[in-house]
Amino acid sequence: MKRFFLLTTVAFLLAEMSFGQRFSKSLKDTPGMVSYTMRNEFAKDMPGTLDKIKSMDITNIEFSSLFGKTAAEIRAELDKRGMRCTSHGVGYDDLMKKMDKVVENAKTLGAKYVRLAWIPHEGTFTLDAAKKTVSEFNQIGKQLKDKGLEFVYHNHGFEFEPYENGTLFDYIVQNTDPEAVSFEMDVLWVYFPGQDPAKLLAKYPKRFKLMHMKDLKKGVQGNMSGGTPPENDVALGTGQINLPAVLKAARKSSIEYFYIEDESPAAQQQVPQSLAYLKTI
Repeated sequence: MKRFFLLTTVAFLLAEMSFGQRFSKSLKDTPGMVSYTMRNEFAKDMPGTLDKIKSMDITNIEFSSLFGKTAAEIRAELDKRGMRCTSHGVGYDDLMKKMDKVVENAKTLGAKYVRLAWIPHEGTFTLDAAKKTVSEFNQIGKQLKDKGLEFVYHNHGFEFEPYENGTLFDYIVQNTDPEAVSFEMDVLWVYFPGQDPAKLLAKYPKRFKLMHMKDLKKGVQGNMSGGTPPENDVALGTGQINLPAVLKAARKSSIEYFYIEDESPAAQQQVPQSLAYLKTI
């Protein structure tokens, strides 16, 4: 009985210690940042910008660009600061025509994920475009998987055109190989075209691996364009999106890394506000 009591007490204390190390109730770790948030700063001063980000206690970066540097140069700067890159964002042409370089750069950076954020298309996204996307995503995903990397697609809003009882995004998710193709949810670009990020996470809990946490300025009306002025990105918790509900759903999903992405010119002021807000939920 004493032994049972001792083991139970130790387990409880360990659990308390583990909880105490959490970033917040909703997030185990401090969220990362998408490099696009500091795109202008990175283009001018890579070391100084990394120092600025680390001063916010953010050490995980999703690089959407190399900003004129080599992957090796960026990795060296990250290593100096005890920082890391977990996801490497690339363009469609790179994946279709420069796969060897994509793989080399991702591995040099130390990234686990290779992320695509836009499907080239003209006008309204169509079923034919979605079918082409499925075929190419399955091909890309298999190639990356064979190299020890994971492919994720970052939604951008235009994919939510209605189709049958759902959307073309549903069509893409349901027809891509779950062993080779995963997704990064950008909560703003789910909400903007009229969808519910929390419900989408509940619908596909095993398909989303990454998340961009963003918020949309109050009063802004969405559409299917996949675009809105950067000034409409506001500090988390001050806009329209129900982030507590999103993060509650995320806890039951397969999301591994959460990143703050703030496209606003005021991002340097807003990111600390966003971090402070996330600690409260």
